[in-house]
Amino acid sequence: MSDTRRRVKVYTLNEDRQWDDRGTGHVSSTYVERLKGMSLLVRAESDGSLLLESKINPNTAYQKQQDTLIVWSEAENYDLALSFQEKAGCDEIWEKICQVQGKDPSVEVTQDLIESEEEHIEEMPETSPLIDLPTCELNKLEEIADLVTSVLSSPIRREKLALALENEGYIKKLLQLFQVCENLENTEGLHHLYEIIRGILFLNKATLFEVMFSDECIMDVVGCLEYDPSLAQPKRHREFLTKTAKFKEVIPITDSELRQKIHQTYRVQYIQDIILPTPSVFEENFLSTLTSFIFFNKVEIVSMLQEDEKFLSEVFAQLTDEATDDDKRCELVNFFKEFCAFSQTLQPQNRDAFFKTLAKLGILPALEIVMGMDDLQVRSAATDIFSYLVEFSPSMVREFVMQEAQQSDDDILLINVVIEQMICDTDPELGGAVQLMGLLRTLIDPENMLATANKTEKSEFLNFFYNHCMHVLTAPLLANTAEDKCEKDAVVGSTKSNTVCPDNYQTAQLLALILELLTFCVEHHTYHIKNYIMNKDLLRRVLVLMNSKHTFLALCALRFMRRIIGLKDEFYNRYIIKGNLFEPVINALLDNGTRYNLLNSAVIELFEFIRVEDIKSLIAHIVENFYNALESIEYVQTFKGLKTKYEQEKDRQNQKLNSVPSILRSNRFRRDARALEEDEEMWFNEDEEEEGEAVVPPVEKSKQEDDFPDSYEKFMETKKAKESEDKENLPKRTSAGGFKFTFSHSASTANGANGANSKSVAAQTSPASSNGSSSKNTTLSTAVTATKQGSLVGLVDYPDDEDDDEEEEASPRKRPRLGS
Repeated sequence: MSDTRRRVKVYTLNEDRQWDDRGTGHVSSTYVERLKGMSLLVRAESDGSLLLESKINPNTAYQKQQDTLIVWSEAENYDLALSFQEKAGCDEIWEKICQVQGKDPSVEVTQDLIESEEEHIEEMPETSPLIDLPTCELNKLEEIADLVTSVLSSPIRREKLALALENEGYIKKLLQLFQVCENLENTEGLHHLYEIIRGILFLNKATLFEVMFSDECIMDVVGCLEYDPSLAQPKRHREFLTKTAKFKEVIPITDSELRQKIHQTYRVQYIQDIILPTPSVFEENFLSTLTSFIFFNKVEIVSMLQEDEKFLSEVFAQLTDEATDDDKRCELVNFFKEFCAFSQTLQPQNRDAFFKTLAKLGILPALEIVMGMDDLQVRSAATDIFSYLVEFSPSMVREFVMQEAQQSDDDILLINVVIEQMICDTDPELGGAVQLMGLLRTLIDPENMLATANKTEKSEFLNFFYNHCMHVLTAPLLANTAEDKCEKDAVVGSTKSNTVCPDNYQTAQLLALILELLTFCVEHHTYHIKNYIMNKDLLRRVLVLMNSKHTFLALCALRFMRRIIGLKDEFYNRYIIKGNLFEPVINALLDNGTRYNLLNSAVIELFEFIRVEDIKSLIAHIVENFYNALESIEYVQTFKGLKTKYEQEKDRQNQKLNSVPSILRSNRFRRDARALEEDEEMWFNEDEEEEGEAVVPPVEKSKQEDDFPDSYEKFMETKKAKESEDKENLPKRTSAGGFKFTFSHSASTANGANGANSKSVAAQTSPASSNGSSSKNTTLSTAVTATKQGSLVGLVDYPDDEDDDEEEEASPRKRPRLGS
C-alpha cells in the first residue's frame, strides 16, 4: 500500500467534546505480543514516534463514516478517530477490523458483542435487506417514532435505519409532514416528530446530517425540535435564528459557499448547545459525529478566510483607520475574536501560518488602538485576541514591542497600554486585571525565551522592560506608599503608626496583583530586579503595606520580602540590615497578638527559614536588635533557635580571634570582612549610660558599608533618634514583657548630638543577667535609616485585656521600649 493510502490523522475527543489533533502518521495493522492481539499502530511521519497503539477489541463497536473516517470508543469518555487521506486506505483498515471481529466489511458499524444472544437472533441477519420503514403518513408518525427510539440501543440496527432513511429520502418527507402538522395545529403529531428528529440526530450519521442541515431543511429540523413533549409551550428557536440573531458581515463576503458554511455552522452549534437537552450518561457518544461535523466546518471556514487575502487586508485597513466609527470598529474586533477562537481548531502547522498572517497584516498595532478605546466590550474582545497571540508566540509580541520602542514614547507602547488597562480595570473583582497580569507574566518569563533562535532575546527584552515599562507597573504601588500619604494624617505626639495604607478593597487587590508580579520578577530576573529594588528602595515601600487592614495585602508584601530573603543574596541582606527592614514585619507580628492565623504563620516561617538556612548576617541583625521584643514568643522555638545560632557563631568568631597572634588581630585580621561581626560587636558595647538607656555614638563607616554602592548611600544616611516620653502602658505577653516597634519619621537624635551626617544604627546592650535586674538590660535603642523614613519614635499601646498594674508590680524597673 502506498504511503498516501496509509497516511492518517489521529484525533481524540476531549472533555469539552471537541476533537483534538494528535498528529499525522502512517497506519498499519500488526500483531502486538504485549497486547496479545491484532492492533492498530500509527507512527508519526515526522520522527517515527508511536502516535497510537490500539488493540482491535472484539467488544468494541467501530464506525466507518464519510468513507475516510473510522471512529470508536476505547474507554468511557475516550473516543478516537482515524481520518484517512484516501478512501482505499480506510477500506483496507476497515477490512482488517471486520476480519478480527468476524464481521462483513459491507457494514459501516461493527456489532456490539456485549448484546445478548437472544437479541442477535431477533435481529435480522446482516446480509438481509435494510429495515422496512412505515409509509410516511400522519397516522404512521407514532409507529415511526417507536421504531426510531427502539433502534438506539443497538449499533447495527442504528446503522441499518440510517441507511434506510438515506436511501429513501425519508427525512425530507418527514419534514413535509411537519409543515402539515403545524398548519393543522396537530400537537400530537408534532410531539411524535420531535421524538423522530431527535432520534435521527442520535443515529450519529454524517450523511444524514448533511441532509438535515442543508439550507432547505435545517429550519424545519429546528421547528420539529421546538415541540418537546415535556414543555407546556413550544420554544421559539426559529424566531430567534431568523429575527434576533443577525449575521453581520464586517466586510462583505463574496464567496457564497463560505457564507453558507458560516450560517450552517452557527445554526448547528445552536442546535447542539441550546436546543438539544443535555445527553444522559447513555447518550454521551450518540452526538460525537455532530461534534465532528461542527469541528470540520470551523476548520474549513478559517482556511477559506485565511486564503482570502483581499478580505483580511480590507478588515485590517478599516480596523486601523481613524475614520472608522466606534460601532464599526467594535464589530471588526468581535469578528477577529471569533476568528481567533475558530483558529484553535486548526492543525499546529496551519495555526502557525494563520497567526503569522495576522502578524504580517498588523494585528498588534491594531490592538494598541482598540485597547485604548472607552468601550468595555471592545477592550475585553481586544484582550482576548491579545491572549491568543501571547499564547501562540510570546516572542512575536516581544519582538514587536522592542521595535516599537525605538519609534514611540513609553506611554503608547503596547505593553504599557496593557499595564494601564490592568491598573484601570473598573471591575470590583478585577477579573480583567487578573487576565492581563497572567499575560504580562508570560511575556516576562525567561523560561519561554530560551528556545528562541535569537539567543539575546532575554537580556534585550528585560533591559527594554525595566527601562520602559517597570515604572508604569509600579506607579500605583509607589503612589500608595509615598511619604505624603504616610505623613498627611500624622498627629503630633501620637504613638499610632503614621503609615496610611490603602483601605479601598479594589486598590488593595490591585496592589496585591502588582506585588505578585514583582515577586515573580525577584525569582526570575535576579539582576534587573535587584537594581530596581535598590534604586527605588522598593522593599521599604512594599513593607509599608504590612500595616494594611487587608490581611491578604500584608501577606503579599511579606511574600515579596520572603522571596528576596529566599535568594540568600548578601547584597540583599546588607540592604535589609542597613534599612532596618525587619522592623515593620516584627511590628505586624506583635500587632497580630496571640491570634493563630495565616499572617502569624507566614512571619514565623520567614524567621524559621533564616534560622534553618543559617543566614548569619540576618541572624546577627535580628538577635542584636529585636531579640528582647521576640523572646517572649515561646509557642515556637524559632527565636530561641536564632539566639542559639547567634551565640554559637559568636563563640566561633571569638575562638578564631583568640587563635590569631595579637599583632595580626590589631591590623591585618581586623580588615578581613569575615571579622566584621566582631568589630561591630565591640562597637555596640561602646555605649554610654544615660538614665538607664543605651545611647549610640556616631561612628565611621565600616568596610562592609564601603562595599555598598554609592547610589544607595542616600538611604543609609545617619539620623539620630528623638527620645520620646515613655508613658505608654504595654500589656504583658509573658513575664518578659512585650515590645512594639514603630515605623515613622524623625531626623533628630535623642541625645541632642549633631547627627546630620552621623550614622543611626540599631543597638542593644548585652544582657547583664538573666533576670533582667539591670535597667540597661531592658532598653533597646533602634533607628531606621532611610531618606524618607528616619528614626523610630515611642512605643505604641499594645491592645490587650490584661491589667497593666500587675505588670508594674512584676517589673518595677523602667518599662522596656524601642525608642530613638
